[in-house]
Amino acid sequence: MRFAIATPQFAVDPAEVRRFLVRAEELGFIGAWTQEQILGTKPVISPLELMAYAAACTERIRLGCAVFVTPLRNPVHLAKSITSLDQLSGGRIDVGVGVGGRFRPFAAFDSGPEHLVTRFTEGLDLMKRLWTEPSVTFDGQFWQLKDAGMEPKPVQRPHPPVWFGANHPKALRRAVRLGDGFIGAGSSTTEKFVDQVKLVRAATAELGRPDFRIAKRVYLAVDDSAERAKARIGEALGQLYAHFGLGDLTSVAVYGTPDDVVRGLREVRDAGAEWILLNPMFDEHEQMERLAAEVIPQLS
Repeated sequence: MRFAIATPQFAVDPAEVRRFLVRAEELGFIGAWTQEQILGTKPVISPLELMAYAAACTERIRLGCAVFVTPLRNPVHLAKSITSLDQLSGGRIDVGVGVGGRFRPFAAFDSGPEHLVTRFTEGLDLMKRLWTEPSVTFDGQFWQLKDAGMEPKPVQRPHPPVWFGANHPKALRRAVRLGDGFIGAGSSTTEKFVDQVKLVRAATAELGRPDFRIAKRVYLAVDDSAERAKARIGEALGQLYAHFGLGDLTSVAVYGTPDDVVRGLREVRDAGAEWILLNPMFDEHEQMERLAAEVIPQLS
């Protein structure tokens, strides 16, 4: 069982983020991950810029985002940003991608919900080609290039690992076909993750992808008082997802005493997660230390 940690991203103090990341590396977390929320009332730092800052603060820990909603982005710009990050970090970048759903405010991004999956797959194909080919000629429905190069290439070959956020059975199969891993959303329950893993494993067997990896983001809160943990994680999730109108998300989180959190994470592990992205929503330094000292040793 391996663990990554969520990088503090909400109204952050740069010095505190640096201290957090240095300590996460000292504690042996395999990765420090961000997420993307461009619009919303909660103050969230952009993942690309935060990952660049994290690369300067650390030496070994891997850095990722789960996920970039790529139909809202220009794939040429995103490919350039990611290859630059991979260069600056010495090859430590992981890339999460997702379709994002039709409820997004597409007009704000000069995009649209029409042909959403085609836009997603075409953009991903273009990014991979820019990362791997010396000269790209691309005649897509949405993007066209002729004899275009992008240098330098990423340090990681053929390119940084691509993780899919997905929910629908077709999207899960697409993840196995086009990606390197699947990361279950923090906003989904462990029970739902169980069903997703079954579909992913069936697809990996069918498509011959034994190297395909499975992970899960888990929103959590460790507290000596289970009731206080529940109240605080519920409030934090409500603020984060207020823009999406998803209602009470307390049921997706793992919270309570250290023993409660151990039990919840064991369920995620037993559901099929090969590594877990631990995502405290408040008091990130204290939460990380308690997870490292009181929770993770019981899951080794």
